[in-house]
Amino acid sequence: MISSKERKLERMASGLPDVLSPSMYNVAMMGTVLYGFIVNAVMVALLGDSLYGVNPIGFYIGYFISCIAGTFIAASDKPALSFLGYNLIVLPIGLLLCLTLPGYSSGLVMQAILLTAGIVLVMLALGGLYPQLFLSMGRALGVCLLVGCVLSLLSWFISGLSSFLVYGFAVLFSLYIGYDLARAQLYPRTLDNAIDSAIDIYLDIINLFLRILSILARLRGDD
Repeated sequence: MISSKERKLERMASGLPDVLSPSMYNVAMMGTVLYGFIVNAVMVALLGDSLYGVNPIGFYIGYFISCIAGTFIAASDKPALSFLGYNLIVLPIGLLLCLTLPGYSSGLVMQAILLTAGIVLVMLALGGLYPQLFLSMGRALGVCLLVGCVLSLLSWFISGLSSFLVYGFAVLFSLYIGYDLARAQLYPRTLDNAIDSAIDIYLDIINLFLRILSILARLRGDD
């Protein structure tokens, strides 16, 4: 898979001229993020729990193939192809949400959405106000993510570790929202870079939402 870090460094060193104004660049980026969540919401509303009974092995094989293909295609420097790659990531995640959300009450899901939205707004504001602070966290966030992935594998064998990790990942992806927003401002302001940056922020928010949902379920004793 194309390294996200390498892709980001490539964007910074591309030397492309700015095409969009700072405001239009951020509108394009956040509009793309919002588009992804609208697609997910429509999928959940229309499909609901109709995916129950789908072969899980086949589903996850298709899920990973689509996400990997989307990552490769989004690495293009053409906005149309990057947007296609974004959709190849958004659609399987929408299907995953269709499988996941029916396991929780609608009230709990709405609470998780509102809490996630509040955290996202705060982190976006902080990322815009204090970009250097978040940029200085880059290496530490990367190390924490790697350690978290390793611990996630170990959690299959160590009792109680998963409970600790869900809180840790929630904090980690919250910080990543501010970091990815600050990092996006370093790239040439092109439509392609706006879409590429939107992918990073979209994935941060999805991961945060799923962790918050799990935390709320644990606190209520539903998980």
